[in-house]
Amino acid sequence: MAQIAITLAEIAEKIGATLVAKDDQLLVSGIATLELAESDQISFLANPSYRKQLVDTQAAAVILHPDLQEESPVPVLVMNNPYVGFAKLSQLFNNLPEQPIAIHPSAVIAESAELGEGVSIAANVVIGESVQIGAGSRIGANSVISDHSIVGDNCLLHANVVMYHDVVIGNNCILHSGCVLGADGFGFAPDAGNWVKIAQLGGVRLGDDVEVGANTTIDRGALGHTQIGNGVKLDDQIMIAHNVVIGDCCAIAATSGIAGSTILGKNCTIAGGVGIAGHLELTDGVHITGMTLVSKSIKEPGAYSSGTAIMPAKEWRKSATRFRQLDDMARRLKTLEKNQ
Repeated sequence: MAQIAITLAEIAEKIGATLVAKDDQLLVSGIATLELAESDQISFLANPSYRKQLVDTQAAAVILHPDLQEESPVPVLVMNNPYVGFAKLSQLFNNLPEQPIAIHPSAVIAESAELGEGVSIAANVVIGESVQIGAGSRIGANSVISDHSIVGDNCLLHANVVMYHDVVIGNNCILHSGCVLGADGFGFAPDAGNWVKIAQLGGVRLGDDVEVGANTTIDRGALGHTQIGNGVKLDDQIMIAHNVVIGDCCAIAATSGIAGSTILGKNCTIAGGVGIAGHLELTDGVHITGMTLVSKSIKEPGAYSSGTAIMPAKEWRKSATRFRQLDDMARRLKTLEKNQ
């Protein structure tokens, strides 16, 4: 893999930082932490917890907030949000291997499929009838795009992605390995001790700039579509059930699950391991902390939590016993208040 080398001046321009350095043509060839950076690497300081490491860093330069500029022993790239600067910097040094613009001879592509200019199709890909793939998109090995599905421009599907029929993703989307879009929603009607399957007649619709993590599943709608808005970021191993609607620019961390027909507003964040019950509505700007169970709709923006914090097991068992006694205690308290 070719070594990447970029001058500090180029980096400052591309990430939108103000460079303070005697030599703006100094070349850097990588990124590292403040503690481990060497003289040809650039670092960043976004978390105050690492401030003490700044004084001893050997980095060629550091991205940091203006308030910390005077504390740096090395050249600085100053910006109000150093973490965003790091994010943009990481893209300059992205080492993802390039997929050649070609169609592998082992790929199976329906005659009715339409491929845009500059599309790359890797080995053993299967593309169904009437599929459309936009210009510049890359489809990884062993991926399957079923009938009547659409992939927008400049998308990246890593290996082993599955898109069922009638799944549409927008432009600039990234689907990681093992994710499944458009599997049947969990819909069954009880019938005298048996279950009658409900055909899932809708599809899945992803907006632009969506990223879906490895082994995440987004089920198709029963009637109508499961909808994921523009700019949504989904981590690994998330379950999104049928007819869920997720608003623009939400971010959901790993192992969370959202039950059917629930609606998330825009700019919500869902931490890891959260469970959200079905048929609920969360307004814009809701932030759910890790391992929370959301069992009712949320109408006001803000941060919400449930569950109990970690404690020694002996204390937790006592607390669990108290939880079971709360209802009886509440009734007794109410009786006492009435008798006063």
